[in-house]
Amino acid sequence: MSHHAPSLDHLALTRRQFLQQCGMGMGSLGLATMLGSLGGSDTARADTAFQNPLSPKGPPFVGRAKRVIHIFANGGPSHVDTFDPKPSLDKWHGKEIPVRFATERRTGSAFRSPFKFRRYGQSGTEVSELFARTAESIDDICVIRSMKADVPNHEPSLLLMNCGEARLVRPSMGSWVTYGLGSDNRNMPGFVVMCPGGYPIQESQNWQSAFLPGVFQGTYINTEHTQIERLIENITNQYESLPEQRAQLDLLQQLNERHRRARAADAQIDARIQSFELAYRMQSDAADAFDIQREPAHIRAMYGEGTQARQLLIARRLVERGVRFVQVWHGAGQPWDNHDDIEEGHRKLAGQCDQGIGALLKDLKQRGMLDDTLVIWGGEFGRTPTVELPTPGSNAGKQNGRDHNNHGFTMWMAGGGVRGGTVYGATDEFGFAAAENVVHVHDLHATILRLLGFDHETFTYRHAGRDYRLTDLYGKVVPELLA
Repeated sequence: MSHHAPSLDHLALTRRQFLQQCGMGMGSLGLATMLGSLGGSDTARADTAFQNPLSPKGPPFVGRAKRVIHIFANGGPSHVDTFDPKPSLDKWHGKEIPVRFATERRTGSAFRSPFKFRRYGQSGTEVSELFARTAESIDDICVIRSMKADVPNHEPSLLLMNCGEARLVRPSMGSWVTYGLGSDNRNMPGFVVMCPGGYPIQESQNWQSAFLPGVFQGTYINTEHTQIERLIENITNQYESLPEQRAQLDLLQQLNERHRRARAADAQIDARIQSFELAYRMQSDAADAFDIQREPAHIRAMYGEGTQARQLLIARRLVERGVRFVQVWHGAGQPWDNHDDIEEGHRKLAGQCDQGIGALLKDLKQRGMLDDTLVIWGGEFGRTPTVELPTPGSNAGKQNGRDHNNHGFTMWMAGGGVRGGTVYGATDEFGFAAAENVVHVHDLHATILRLLGFDHETFTYRHAGRDYRLTDLYGKVVPELLA
């Protein structure tokens, strides 16, 4: 019989083999930190072994915004029907207009907006009836009417807006922000993506971390579900008691330390460990953050009913709890892509989100959070001021919708150091193309980073022998958008 304590070095299996055979056992490493709060010393031991890459970090410059809520109107909402009124379309309705740009499909004559515009706030900014509730906060909003993308196709335009590159694999904006700033809640992801009903076009590439460490990838939540167990799978452990998990954690912690001493750093293993750590730590905070029933009845009523209202309220609860970047998708399953029946389609979609967006802006303001929370709204491009001609198999026989338009469209930002109550830039007389103070997507990204305290030209990550950045080799800050 041996008279000395057993040594892990005598084990026949390597740590990698052990983990491959145990599978989910690696995830228990994360619970060590959470459970350590009960015993004290275990937390310190876990923090020593794993330096949390999501620890809060300060930007190199003073930034007004500390967190971001990006409301993504998937499919391309029509700017001339929402935030960019064009009276000339009434005069030219049904006639060929003297302005023409390349579109994805054939378009015909001018098509007036079926929606009424009116002025709101002290700024007198004109907004469509579709967003009357949002417009109640127009003096906190900066409307950019001169946005420009590269092509009139969903796939590359989605990636350009979300990742700064239309074709190649690049980190998403949310990944860049959490890489630069970390998170203020170690028990929650730094970057959360809420997209009801499944993935949109280009799927998880829209919130990918690409060559950044995997911990900065967006955590996808299907907000179609309301029960916490369906929103976040495996949020509770139904099979093992805390003492049983504690015994596993002690062993796995030793295995982990031994493995790291013997081998060079492995980014994939680190990302996997960090992912499981985060998943286990979320047990303490996630149930609270996603449960809107814990909100007072009058707050829930202010946001309204439906999936969009619910996830906008959750977005406020997430940023309130330290999540750095929250992306709220609207229209993933039923997009703003109204090639036909635009009056019916846009009215329905706006009805799903207008009350919730208006409530979000007011809610953040009354809590004193709007000053340092940047709220962004928009899609990947706009829509044509001309009617889309019938296409077999699509809108056959209909001439009541609009095609994709990357030449000119609208986005807006609020809070976080934005110059509220202003309109920047303009499209031409008909709304076909940005004509005054053009803002490319790269310029928008550069400005967002500036609001967060970063110089987009020096905020880089070294990969494959090159320094990469969100804005690639382009972009300029638009100072007129800053307060």
